Amino acid sequence: MRSSEANRIYFDRAADQLDLNENMRQLLLTPRREVQVQIPVELDSGAIATFIGYRVQHNNARGPMKGGLRYHSQVDLDEIRALASLMTWKTAVVNIPYGGAKGGIALDPTSLSTRELERVTRRFVDNVHDLIGPDVDIPAPDMGTSSEVMAWIMNQYDKFHGFSPACVTGKPVEYHGLPGREEATGRGVGLLTLKLLSRLGRRIPGTRVAIQGFGNVGTHTAKFLRDAECRIIAVGDATANFHSEKGLDVLEMIRYVHSNGGALAGYKGGDAISHQELLFCNCDVLIPAALGGVLTSENAGHIKAPIIIEAANAPTNPAADAFFDEIGVTVLPDILCNAGGVTASWFEWVQNRQHYQWGMNRVRQELDRILGEAFEQVWQLASTKKVSLRTAAFMLGVGRVHRATALGGIE
Repeated sequence: MRSSEANRIYFDRAADQLDLNENMRQLLLTPRREVQVQIPVELDSGAIATFIGYRVQHNNARGPMKGGLRYHSQVDLDEIRALASLMTWKTAVVNIPYGGAKGGIALDPTSLSTRELERVTRRFVDNVHDLIGPDVDIPAPDMGTSSEVMAWIMNQYDKFHGFSPACVTGKPVEYHGLPGREEATGRGVGLLTLKLLSRLGRRIPGTRVAIQGFGNVGTHTAKFLRDAECRIIAVGDATANFHSEKGLDVLEMIRYVHSNGGALAGYKGGDAISHQELLFCNCDVLIPAALGGVLTSENAGHIKAPIIIEAANAPTNPAADAFFDEIGVTVLPDILCNAGGVTASWFEWVQNRQHYQWGMNRVRQELDRILGEAFEQVWQLASTKKVSLRTAAFMLGVGRVHRATALGGIE
């Protein structure tokens, strides 16, 4: 199933609850603009490579459009279109004044040198600089991109429009970035995991957690939950997966990954397991924190975890989601669970507009407050309407965008 088809299923469930007519559904689902650009770049070898870049601007009813820029070999327009719409609902769920957008370039960032990546990034900005900006569409890091890439974007954008740090978020702290932005998504995942455990009446210390994905989100999630006395029994990335019923040494694993080029391969502090064994392990909480589409109708019946926390974007396809709902597995949906990143991006944008830097304590306090309020609103809506947390989150997000669209008019 294509990403956009899965997103339409979740949207329609919420739209049915909200009693939206077909005309409004089509208006809310249709992107405002879709851009595909050619990016020819001279490689270090002297050869010319041509990449394809995308930017989908989905909706601006509630404010400037906001969304990440990903570098991955499997990037295509359908994926970017689906992720852009998810950003619209996600920003509305946490009630920050943004719409949704997403971008990507179809390339393998590990196959290019730093200089080649910089040339690709700057050429992409050359193609879209007049379509983005602090009051229009604000990119941010995503899969395969980093704070350094965001710095290149700001620098190249400035060449056309003058000093404008709010044109992009996720920048290095030393280059008009926000303290705490790097940890924000993982911190939010950890915080909301604890809130859900509390709401379900589960004891937090000793909770057995498996985390699939150990990049930025996975590592910060693991550290947050470890500090809350959860037991991280399984961790994996694309290179290796490990398990220990006694609990893995999260801090040691993070140090190892940082010294090993970002990969878990070769780690000796746990029992090696397969990717499938990690997903199927006997745990209390399963956190997919890497690629989307990992939980499907084919493997859903093998998942033993009673709680699934969607740190990744779209890790659960609709058939698996329906199965989990039927058997009573609680799924905390991605559009709420991983909204810490875009919330911190809003803080960075506000800071840049004010030309005033926030401190780490303020960032964490505001982040915890906003995510906590959004969680309670979703939980109460799910309880009142007798729907899943995913449907409740979509109802909250879609409902807010619908009201803003109706109030603003369509002229």
